[in-house]
Amino acid sequence: MTTKHRPQQTCRHLVIVLGDQLNADSSAFDDFDRENDVVWMAEVAEESTHVWTHKARIVIFLAAMRHFHQALSRRRYTVQYRKLDEQINRGCLSAELEAAVQELKPLKLIVTQPGEWRVRDMLLRTAKKMNVELEIREDRHFLSSPAEFAQHAEGRKQLRLEYFYRELRRKHEILMNGNQPEGGKWNYDSDNRGSFGSKGPQGLTTHKRFRPDKTTKEVIELVNRRFDGHPGSLDHFDWPVTPKQSRQALEDFIEHRLANFGDYQDAMWTEEPYLYHSRLSAALNLKLLDPREVIDEAIVAYRTGAAPLNSVEGFIRQILGWREYVRGIYWLYMPEYLHRNTLKAKQPLPELYWTADTEMHCLRQAVGQTLEYGYAHHIQRLMVTGLFALLLGVDPQLVHEWYLAVYVDAVEWVELPNSLGMSQFADDGVMASKPYVATGKYIQRMSNYCSGCKFDPAKAVGEDACPFTTLYWDFLVRHRKQLTGNNRMSMQLRNIDRKDPDEIKAIQKQARNLRKSLNSAKA
Repeated sequence: MTTKHRPQQTCRHLVIVLGDQLNADSSAFDDFDRENDVVWMAEVAEESTHVWTHKARIVIFLAAMRHFHQALSRRRYTVQYRKLDEQINRGCLSAELEAAVQELKPLKLIVTQPGEWRVRDMLLRTAKKMNVELEIREDRHFLSSPAEFAQHAEGRKQLRLEYFYRELRRKHEILMNGNQPEGGKWNYDSDNRGSFGSKGPQGLTTHKRFRPDKTTKEVIELVNRRFDGHPGSLDHFDWPVTPKQSRQALEDFIEHRLANFGDYQDAMWTEEPYLYHSRLSAALNLKLLDPREVIDEAIVAYRTGAAPLNSVEGFIRQILGWREYVRGIYWLYMPEYLHRNTLKAKQPLPELYWTADTEMHCLRQAVGQTLEYGYAHHIQRLMVTGLFALLLGVDPQLVHEWYLAVYVDAVEWVELPNSLGMSQFADDGVMASKPYVATGKYIQRMSNYCSGCKFDPAKAVGEDACPFTTLYWDFLVRHRKQLTGNNRMSMQLRNIDRKDPDEIKAIQKQARNLRKSLNSAKA
């Protein structure tokens, strides 16, 4: 354990810094006294094993934590830091924290609001057990607070992103002309659904890569050794793990990809995992990068003509809108939100989600790049991996655990509402007014994944029928009664009536056989 020498046995405040709280301006450091306070950080196996975590996700957290520890030490903070590979490491945060409290006897524990209910609950229980005060401070990284969202939600039957997003635009005066939105429209979503056509993406530039330094290399070696059986590869690890690198990644995105981001943010292409996306979500979620800085740089690009309004607004909506909105949902409804299952889905998660071993080209691409890089963009997550799980009827808890495990940017406050609510429609319609369901034709329209695939997205029955299309119709039949009355589903449900009863029976039979084959493959 790394600890600077201290002249006294006790400390005033033990300031807890979690792995996704790596911002030097954190509220946890308010009134920090270098002579009397201690920063506490710990790497523990539990945080990599409570879900079967991707190696790249483990590395990005540990490497960023170690670099942050080094930065604090250079600024003469006293830091008690437990490394994962220390012989005495107790394996879980609660045990490590108890040991630190016993040793340092702090008068108070201080922490910024954790990003996970499980961790917050652990801190509360540990503080009570050790009979020490715990102060949980507001997280200033965000542009809104859980209390602000709760106030927005009060009295509303539905909690839609658009209305909270507009409130934040007005409050923070972002892309506004007086009381009106820039360009006269609040969002340009309808302009941001372009596909590439037969020629594919044009003018793509390689994203800025960050060669692992000595510290990151040590973490990579440790993870490959300690978590050898975990999913994923570290052959291409090049994520930013410091504020400086994260700033460079932001500048690279603004200069080279933001202009095309809007038009093609929903598009997909074979062997192109990143396209025009920013790769900034992990840096934001670890708080290596401030969202205000990101928003400001995007606005500068618009004001100087470097990027069009539809791209800039669409990008800002992901940060000012979506991140703030899903965090509000998470803290408003946890912990019971975690166990919602509106559609009573109970199927196991197919083994292909851990192997990418499937004849479905779209899933092989999306899962394959996820395992290779720890990354997939939002449409690959929502309308490929998420859509297939939803249509198949996978238990949303298993879907949530998979998403939390495999993506480098996954922190539960942002991952859980996206997975359980938006993707799986398991939260009683809190986030989405309808299930996001479609046949394989949607994937065909938005990508080249169907080219050369053995399955035909136009067919629901037969050896070459697309499993997405088969399961789409089966989903509508299975949930017709529950979805009747949902105006946004009425046209899709009416399409069932146009099908011959014998065709419906054939579709249901093919869907049953598909589930059976996927379950057998897992066994």
